[in-house]
Amino acid sequence: MTVKIEAIDIKKSYTGLDTLKNVSLSLEENRFVSILGPSGCGKSTLFDIISGLEKPDFGKVLIEGKNYTGKTGRVSYMHQKDLLLPWKTVLDNCCIPSILKGLSLKQSREKAASYFSLFGLSGFEKYYPGQLSGGMKQRAALLRAYLFSNDIMLLDEPFGGLDAMTRRDMQFWLLRLLENFKSSILFITHSVDEAIFLSDKIYLLSKRPAVVRSVFEVNIERPRDYKVFTMESFNKIKGEILNLLLEEY
Repeated sequence: MTVKIEAIDIKKSYTGLDTLKNVSLSLEENRFVSILGPSGCGKSTLFDIISGLEKPDFGKVLIEGKNYTGKTGRVSYMHQKDLLLPWKTVLDNCCIPSILKGLSLKQSREKAASYFSLFGLSGFEKYYPGQLSGGMKQRAALLRAYLFSNDIMLLDEPFGGLDAMTRRDMQFWLLRLLENFKSSILFITHSVDEAIFLSDKIYLLSKRPAVVRSVFEVNIERPRDYKVFTMESFNKIKGEILNLLLEEY
């Protein structure tokens, strides 16, 4: 199986505060990998390093075997906040990646519009972000991220700001969406249920300075539905993760 991302022995400190300590992880092709850990343990910092926005004090980031440490532009990165530009329509927000890659506005609009149906955004092309619900904003932000780099995506708790019902709907929507695309995804979440339901593999980080406490393979058959949440295998993994998380407090 092709390894898309390898983060190797990542260390990072800020003004003497150790944040990450020898963190290593990998993301294989067409896999969904989640990162869990206590608040403030450095999960977003790790994403900043993998995306090239930050340089580690030690360690390196390999993408498809090439050294991308400190280099941006290879992976897409979606933050918890949608970061949509309020003065641009939904369509023009989604055009930004293609324009940055050199396509004309007309070409960019045509390319983005071709995905609106799959992303559940049909009919909202001329809306502005302020006119959208939280779930619709996240769909638009995810499409924008997909159009930047569709093979490797970093999603930093994209559903964390949504209410419980919308969040569950978005989880099911994301799984259905991924059936149509071949994307490799790193996903940060604070929800154990969400991590197990979505993932093929879960990395559990310790409190700061973060190390990898444990790695869980989620061997639950896809496609997944509501029955997953009551499965014995689901609750076994959940219990193991919760026990380790409780030790961190």
